[in-house]
Amino acid sequence: MSRLLISAAHKSSGKTTVTVGICAALTQRGLTVQPFKKGPDYIDPMWLTQACGRACFNLDPYLMSQVQIQSSFANYSRLANISIVEGNKGLYDGLALDGSNSNAALAKQLDLPVVLVLDARGMTRGIAPLILGYQAFDPAIRIAGVILNQIGGSRHESKLRAVIEHYTNVEVLGAIGYDAQLAVTERHLGLMPNHELDDAAKRVSSMGELIAQGVNLDRVLSVSNISKNLTLSETSDSTSSNPSSTTPPAKKDLRIGIAQDKSFGFYYQDDLLAFEKAGVELVPFDTMQDADLPNVDGIFIGGGFPEIFMPLLEGNVALRQQLHKAIEDGLPVYAECGGLMYLARSIRWKDKSYDMVGAIPADIQMHDKPIGRGYIELESTPDAPWTDAGLAEAQERIKGHEFHYSSLENVATDMKYAYRVRRGHGADGVHDGLVVKNVLASYAHLHQNASSHWVEQFVAFVRDKKKERAK
Repeated sequence: MSRLLISAAHKSSGKTTVTVGICAALTQRGLTVQPFKKGPDYIDPMWLTQACGRACFNLDPYLMSQVQIQSSFANYSRLANISIVEGNKGLYDGLALDGSNSNAALAKQLDLPVVLVLDARGMTRGIAPLILGYQAFDPAIRIAGVILNQIGGSRHESKLRAVIEHYTNVEVLGAIGYDAQLAVTERHLGLMPNHELDDAAKRVSSMGELIAQGVNLDRVLSVSNISKNLTLSETSDSTSSNPSSTTPPAKKDLRIGIAQDKSFGFYYQDDLLAFEKAGVELVPFDTMQDADLPNVDGIFIGGGFPEIFMPLLEGNVALRQQLHKAIEDGLPVYAECGGLMYLARSIRWKDKSYDMVGAIPADIQMHDKPIGRGYIELESTPDAPWTDAGLAEAQERIKGHEFHYSSLENVATDMKYAYRVRRGHGADGVHDGLVVKNVLASYAHLHQNASSHWVEQFVAFVRDKKKERAK
């Protein structure tokens, strides 16, 4: 199985651009490339999916069990020529002091050779101790090569190659200079999502062509070729869903609307597949363009950047009014982060305020710095609508992540909350998961995995409410 992890010495080294370019270049060669992203992320996987023409899946040691990570990687890699995992932050960075959830730990677990993307601006001889230090820090990590990024020209490249060849045994797999065609606009959550750009496909194609000029793709394929297959853990994990299960999807008896447009696009592939397995037909709708709400049994509004499109969201009065009425009539709705913002009364940013759906009695205020950022741990309260939704027992602790630059203001004094926050910020540092009618709207992003079966819970809740309406 050919596989590798593309990581870096630190964040903002250009590894996402390099990874997307390599994936696009190999795909252009006719290879089947299966992309993965380490950690909680929506935007990078969207670009990787665009580059490979295959859905990118997240591998997160904090949110997922080891069994689930191994099973997911083995299953989705099965029919690929090569599997490429893009790391997050630096190779040895992670939440735990012992590095147990770092990129390096994932590389060891999945037996991944590591390619380091190094931002070489201003460096010559100093690049050697950097590489040597990364090798010495954990000898069990196989650093199979480096790609030099942001080089200052052919003379700079020659010096760097000479230094690396003289002082280390690490192969230089490529060198890339600055090129405007490789640049993707960054926003407060990272890269701009590809679904906001009309020319995303053209950009990815150009990135593949440019990376192919600077990176030796044959050597990348060579260092990724592992002779032995991945050995799956024998450890049982009753809470882990198995993506390689041959159980056929349930008969589709529910229709759940899903907001998919330039405002809302943050969805995990594992979650979307879980809906399908649960017998749900996901019905896309556009919050800015569609005049009518689709005929559905429930609604799912994920994260995104509604603050960027406030005028268009406010301008679609018909859809906002229909959604507000449907919620008042008891339609089950689950909303995450951007979805929560859309369901509130208004969003204020840069001294401008725009009306939103108004189903949640609160207003949204945007800030220049993040309010909640990183992993979050929640505990269900008695007001959580899904805890008794047909499951044997509710999850006592729910793990997720948050990344929001907004806060709630003018919240109704009698607001009910589904969660108590044990780690993170949530809605106010203490609570998260606002409950209104049959709506649960939260700043936390959940991922269907060993620590959260939220899709199954929400689907069961929607199914129960549909039965009640049919009586």
